[in-house]
Parts: sequence; C-alpha cells; structure tokens
Amino acid sequence: MAPTPLLGSRTLDRQTARTLPPGPRWPTLAQTVLFASHRRTFFPRMRAKYGDVFTIRLVPSSRVCVVLSRPDHIREVFGSPPAVMHAGEGNMVLEPIMGSHSLLLLDDEDHVRMRRQLMPAFSGQALRGYAGMVHELARADVAKWPVGTPFKVHERMRNLTLEIILQVIFGVTDTDRLNMLRPLLDKIVSVSPVIMLGGFYPALLRIRPWRTYLTTQRQVDEILYDEIARRRGNLGGRNDVLSRLLAAGNWTDEELRDQLVTLLLAGHETTATALAWTFHELARRPEELAFGQRAADADADDELEAIVKEAMRLHPVVYQVGRRLTETADVAGYRLPRGTTIMAAIGLVHRDGEHFPMPMDFRPQRFLSDDPPAPGTWIPFGGGARRCIGAGFSLMEGTEILRAALAAYNFQAPDPKPEPAQAKNVTLVPRRGSVVRVTPR
Repeated sequence: MAPTPLLGSRTLDRQTARTLPPGPRWPTLAQTVLFASHRRTFFPRMRAKYGDVFTIRLVPSSRVCVVLSRPDHIREVFGSPPAVMHAGEGNMVLEPIMGSHSLLLLDDEDHVRMRRQLMPAFSGQALRGYAGMVHELARADVAKWPVGTPFKVHERMRNLTLEIILQVIFGVTDTDRLNMLRPLLDKIVSVSPVIMLGGFYPALLRIRPWRTYLTTQRQVDEILYDEIARRRGNLGGRNDVLSRLLAAGNWTDEELRDQLVTLLLAGHETTATALAWTFHELARRPEELAFGQRAADADADDELEAIVKEAMRLHPVVYQVGRRLTETADVAGYRLPRGTTIMAAIGLVHRDGEHFPMPMDFRPQRFLSDDPPAPGTWIPFGGGARRCIGAGFSLMEGTEILRAALAAYNFQAPDPKPEPAQAKNVTLVPRRGSVVRVTPR
C-alpha cells in the first residue's frame, strides 16, 4: 500500500491552512531547528502562546504537525483505529537502519501480525525469567564503579544496557563474539541525525559518512544472521529473547534481524538515559536516596519501579510520539485533513500541575499513594495499539539495575544544581552525563 502523502507545502491549500490550529509563522527551517534541539523549551512556549493545541511546520516539505498536550486529546489519538492513525509511516526515515520489517515501521495488518509474534517474548512470565540475568549483569557492572571519584553515570548505563541487550536479548554469550560485537554495536547505537537524513535522501547512502555507517551495519548483520542460524533448531533451553522468539513464532531471518536491531536502537539509549536521570535525582536528594536503599534492601519492587517511573515523568526521554492521519478526522476539536502529522507531547503532559501536583518535584511516592496519577497522564511508552512493546522489559531492567546499585552504594552529587537536558537524536539526555560520586554503604 502506498504511503499517505504528507500534508505540507505541496499538498496544503490556503483554505485548509486557515482551519488548522494556530501556530508560529516562522520559517520552516527555524521551527525545525528549535524542535530538533530545544523542544523541551520550544513546546512549552508554543503552548503558552497558542493554547493546548498548536501547529508547527517541519522539514521535509514544510510538513504540518499538530501538537497535542491534553490527556483527553491524546487519548483520542491513542484510542483511534490504527488504520486511521499510522505510526509506521512517520518512522520511515529509520528504514535504512532498522529494516523494512521493523515493528516501528509497520502499520495495519502487518503491524498486528508482527506484534503478535513478539508478544510471547515480553509477557509477564518471560520478564520474570529475564530478571535474574539482568540482575547478575548489573551486580557485576556495579562492582566495577569507581569509588570516591566523580564519574558520568550515563556512560556507565549505556555500557550496561548494551551488555544486557547483547546477552539477554540477543543471547550472545561467547566471549570472542561479545568482544567483536561491542564496538560495532556502539557505533550502530550512536547513530546521529545526520545519518538519519539518509532515510529522506537515499542518494546520500552511497557516500561518507552514510556509507561507513552501512558498512558497520553489514558487519553486525553478518554476525546476527550467523547467530540466528546457529540458534534455529538448537535452543537448548535458552532463556534469552531471541531464543524465545524462535520458539514461539514463524520468522524469516530478515524479520528476526530487523526486530533485534529495533530492540537495540529503541531500548538502549532510552533505558540508559532514564536510569542516568534516576541516579541524578537520587544523588541530589538524600531522603529519596534513603527511600530507594530501603526498597533495595527489602526487595520492594513496586517502590524501586516508582523511583524509575518518577524519573521518566520528570525527565521524559522521548518528548513526543507521532501519528500520520490516513484520512480526514476530527481530533481535539479540529477537522484535520489526511496527511497531517499529529504529535502527542509527552513532556507537556508530564509537567502539567493539573495532573501532577508540584510537577517540578521528584516524588516517587506519587505512584504509590491511594490517589496515583490518572490513566493517560503518565505516557513515556506511548499508548494504544502502538504502546512500546518493550515497556515491561525497560521497567524490569531499571528496577534490577537500581536494586543492584542502591544495595551497594551511597550516592552524592558533586554539583547539587539540576543538570540541564540536551537533545540527542530523539532523546533528551543529561548534558554533563549525570555526574555522581559513590561510596560503599
């Protein structure tokens, strides 16, 4: 099926433009730069000036993006038929990296089929099976942290979450193969916005640095295809994600490769960054640190998870998620035409005092009270039929890493001031790497 044409400079007429929500009239390039690099401040300013629903224009083709900031409006989007609100079409820029079978790029029946095949590997029972593996990897890594010397915990989290992907998701345990994959995967997950432009302009893929990136990708693919071939028919009671997928579904090698790369790119930087923000907040708040240490000592999973959830609320790693309208539809009180890009602004919802009293405070207990946040107000993993399939894995991973670190160390912040966020690709990371100092308990 042909993709839905973007509503933009080539398809938007003046009469339709007058019916869109209000928004800035600045040049498209200026709005794109602000969105790409400063969305954490750009979106709140646009909301303050234009209201809960506003329109921005982004490259390519000066595409029309309608931004939503109210949970009831966002629920309209998440609850709409997936055939009307396509998410995969909005991610096509990632196809050269993730592959055409990636769950993030599929829509309609293809998405339903692929998601159904992935589900057994991310069920509650499966997550409990991974938890012990994650905890052992976390304990081994935590034991190597420098004591008494400030270090960037974001770098540590990136290395640890990559190791978890290698061993728990890919199921690679051979030392030589691990040593070969680590530097290659580090290059893959460090994909820059410049490399992503290759998805919009395929001709770029023939020259550097795009050609260099694709060469690294082919080296990774060769190893992954070999790992898949070795695993077929010889699972041997293995408990990793790849083995569970092979046991539960009917996959081609290409489909498996694309899902593994998707899990790598979607689950690495996001989880590492969420944990970096978590440790940043705990290191600056002795009372919350003590709360977390008590939870770690008591194996209180709900309390450890609440700490991770609150960090994800206060510091949304992904600030917005998008959909593309495949037909004209009523959304947030507006009649929006086919091809409109709709953005659900996670960051605006998470810092709205109407939904989260004292929204700038770090208060994990808000997720443990008798009056927890209302449904649809905590949405770091999106929602509806496109909710991130790895959400449960990410929260389990965060809980186990937090348990291992808080059982071992006290945390201090060399600089007690809040660390600013910086845009890195689609994520918002701590600008200085979340510097902390640890001492043994």
